[in-house]
Amino acid sequence: MGNYLIDRLVRSTVEMSSRYGVFRPRWASSSSSKVKTTDRLSAVADAINDRKLPPELRGQHSAVRSETDIIGVVEQRIWHSMEEGQFENLPGKGKPLNLSTNPHADPAEDTLYRILSKNGCAPEWIELNKEIRNQVSAWRVALKKAWTSKCNGDSSKWAESSETLKRQLLDINDKVFRYNLIVPFGRQMFGLKWEKELARLEE
Repeated sequence: MGNYLIDRLVRSTVEMSSRYGVFRPRWASSSSSKVKTTDRLSAVADAINDRKLPPELRGQHSAVRSETDIIGVVEQRIWHSMEEGQFENLPGKGKPLNLSTNPHADPAEDTLYRILSKNGCAPEWIELNKEIRNQVSAWRVALKKAWTSKCNGDSSKWAESSETLKRQLLDINDKVFRYNLIVPFGRQMFGLKWEKELARLEE
């Protein structure tokens, strides 16, 4: 089944590319068909990629085609369009953007978020984020208080307080771990580390 699909892909690609004059659709002999098919597919890929480029960069097979080259051409076009006034009198100019939908979000998730927003609710990861931040703030206040008492010479309660604070830290880190599993990509947060928190107090 896989070979059949590959064969059909090769044949349809070659037939399509022959219409644009990339090469003639003449099939090679069975002994060298694999090598020539690879060469033909490479030629087709080059032709397709060439058509995707701006006219200024087409046909430059020997030149290095980097992303910077393409960005430069796009920026030149934007500046020329601005100088010619093509960005004037656009539809919606001067009006606020419609941000009710996110074109980059999954449609199902976007619909779910809109329903939650209309009903005054927030996604679980947002509520959990608030809970974690509040808990971290309260934990750091308690740690600073216990550390100040220790530095003032009252070290009798430090052992007990530090054990309680370490248990609370583990609870916070468990919530951070759960948060990182459900939050959208790029919004993850780091957990707390006992040594780093003490180092902050010593500074």
